[in-house]
Amino acid sequence: MPFTVPRLAAAPAILAIPVAALLLSACATVPPAGVEAPFTSFVVLGEDGAAVARVLTEAPACPAIVRDGVASPMTLRAAPATIAQRPTASPPELSKPSVFDVRVCEAALPAGLASASVLGRSLPLPQAEPRRIVVLGDTGCRLLKKEDSFQACNDAAQYPFATVAAAAAAWRPDLVIHVGDFHYRENPCPAGDQGCAGSPWGYGWDAWRADLFQPGAALLGAAPWVVARGNHESCTRGGQGWWRFLDPRPLLAGRDCDAPSNDDQGDYSDPYAVPLGDDSQLLVFDTASTTWRGFKPGEPGLAHYQDTYRKLEPLARRARHTIAVEHHPLLGIGADLKDAGKPRLLLGDAGLIQSFGAINPRLFPDNVELVLSGHVHLWQQVSFSSGHPSQFISGFSGTAEDIVPIPDPLPPGVSPAPGAVVEQLSAWIDGFGFMTMERRGPDSWEVQVHDLHGAVRNTCQVRGRRSVCQHTRVH
Repeated sequence: MPFTVPRLAAAPAILAIPVAALLLSACATVPPAGVEAPFTSFVVLGEDGAAVARVLTEAPACPAIVRDGVASPMTLRAAPATIAQRPTASPPELSKPSVFDVRVCEAALPAGLASASVLGRSLPLPQAEPRRIVVLGDTGCRLLKKEDSFQACNDAAQYPFATVAAAAAAWRPDLVIHVGDFHYRENPCPAGDQGCAGSPWGYGWDAWRADLFQPGAALLGAAPWVVARGNHESCTRGGQGWWRFLDPRPLLAGRDCDAPSNDDQGDYSDPYAVPLGDDSQLLVFDTASTTWRGFKPGEPGLAHYQDTYRKLEPLARRARHTIAVEHHPLLGIGADLKDAGKPRLLLGDAGLIQSFGAINPRLFPDNVELVLSGHVHLWQQVSFSSGHPSQFISGFSGTAEDIVPIPDPLPPGVSPAPGAVVEQLSAWIDGFGFMTMERRGPDSWEVQVHDLHGAVRNTCQVRGRRSVCQHTRVH
């Protein structure tokens, strides 16, 4: 049955927490007193919700981790290294070797820990049943020569990820979900462009630090993260940093994007489940190498993503209520300007629809009720009367925004995928921010859309596969 959200007379009051103070107090590159080498620390969740503490440090050795008062050494994940220049998404003259001059250390955080810290800094520990979740994505600063698109990384108004991250941390989440595209500083800033002058670029530590670890420090320290891989973390782009820094699984030789001959391993990985308690879970899968144009016969992606779907099925059956987490929205709708400046709608993702649809025309296993994605640089909700899961897109957290409006209402018959009948579409275009989810029951969530300072701009209710929002368009 359809359900409604009562219209609010006014936006709720926002807790007044100074964003600048949060940024300064949580900055991961400022070490505690007495520690010589700067370091970054955070926690990622992987298969079956296993928590892994990560430390990125300039020190000559990994530090100790203190778990419930007991100190033990962390394990080296990746030593500092310079990776030879490889073919990338950019021409050779706009590419360079990747310099990783930090040591990556890690340690498991067993379930039931009361406390964990590194060099005096407490680590956020996972909760068995997280009730407050931040969802954000597409957070890097766009420096792309091939699109002649150079974002003003030096202007906090035009690249506000640090402000977004601090506001999201102030909301005090139990869990953070990043839906991909962490890294965007691929090419050098043009001479004379003061908006991005001096920005690091390429795929090494300096660009990763500028795109994620410095501006995102407050949020990295606020809660454990679940991370989805975006197309900007494919092997021809930021894949080396993805494997060294973020992926929760062990770093394996050949699955590191260092050598192009191994990209068939480095560009794909198996899905995994993260329990949320109350018979619910996240289902995380890697879509970095799909294509919105669809796969041609013989292209390896088709077989890889069909294999991904076959592995999703048994994972989905582990819980009654499943939320899919991936970068490319199979059930989303975007818009851009085609030839002669005419707008066109961009529907779903042809590569994934082609791959998954060959096995299941409904695209997702039955237990999937909600899909969280990024890739399209806006916020969006789509609910369907056809039994498909609700789609939420949270790709509006730092990267230059999409600005072409989506028609309201949609033209008759428009659908992101075969058989998917749109019941409601809500969107916010050309506004930076983040999304939150608060648990209201085993299959029920209240979703709110926040601007970059944390003010609530829209509220949605999710029950099972259906969702409805207070506003169809946020202005």
